[in-house]
Amino acid sequence: MEGPHLELFRRSVRHATEGCTGEELDAALDDLGWEDALGEDAPAAVSVLFESQGAANTRSSALGRVLGHVLGLAGGAGAPLVVLPPLGGCNPPGRVVGSVCTTAGLAMGGGSSGETTVVVTGSGDGRALALPAGALTWRTAVGIDPALALREVSGEVPLDATEPLGVAAWDHALALGQLAVGHELLGAARAMLELARRHALEREQFGRPIGAFQAVRHRLAEALVWSEAAASLLGASWEDPSAHAAMAKAFAGSAAKLVARHAQQVIAGIGFTTEHPLHRYVRRTILLDQLLGAATSLTRRLGTEVLATGTLPPAVPL
Repeated sequence: MEGPHLELFRRSVRHATEGCTGEELDAALDDLGWEDALGEDAPAAVSVLFESQGAANTRSSALGRVLGHVLGLAGGAGAPLVVLPPLGGCNPPGRVVGSVCTTAGLAMGGGSSGETTVVVTGSGDGRALALPAGALTWRTAVGIDPALALREVSGEVPLDATEPLGVAAWDHALALGQLAVGHELLGAARAMLELARRHALEREQFGRPIGAFQAVRHRLAEALVWSEAAASLLGASWEDPSAHAAMAKAFAGSAAKLVARHAQQVIAGIGFTTEHPLHRYVRRTILLDQLLGAATSLTRRLGTEVLATGTLPPAVPL
């Protein structure tokens, strides 16, 4: 997808994310044929949607659809819902002990009685199991960003009550999911930077805009550098997601949190209030950083691998 087609796709997705959220956004994406685009050009489909979603501070079930696409599950309406790892983790949410499959993870929405749920067990090439409707316990996750509508999924299901779906390429699915979350963090970071930039131009102190002061300019400049560096790393990581996705997601999480801190300092007191939109992006950034591996844990894991193997990961083609 390139040229005029990409620009039309980008405008259509941006219009959808700015106009609706949740199930309405899922329906709009179905009307746009987003899953068809995912199959034809995953980098464009994922980057456009998730950056738009982050910038508009909306939500959809697209992250589960990205994982389901890699796992070979049917898409569209009525598609099975893929359980995500718990916050902070990136290991499969399922575990088989004896004749029982134990599940502990998250889902974006879901939980209806007639919905089939897919759980991946084991690491690397584990197994994907379809669990019968109503087999798991669903609970609304409360916390810093209830607007994201995360659901905690847990339960124990006998193996003979599940349907094996074959080998699951979890590592590859996780890599694409991490890139998706990374792009959403990038969209949120750019939105926070734009809020801070506008405030710096409009707010005056001592007879001139605060953007004229060096301290404010330094914060905005550093936020811009980190955002653009994250964009470059995310874009280059599509060349080899399995090798670079964790690094890109960790950097995007760190960049978004830095932008949130600088934006809060520039916007000052009004940014702490519910009247100003900044708080919604800060909440979303903190939560997204924990989804599919926090920046701190992913960085620690990458460092442990370097020490264990004595080799650096392949260079990212920036």
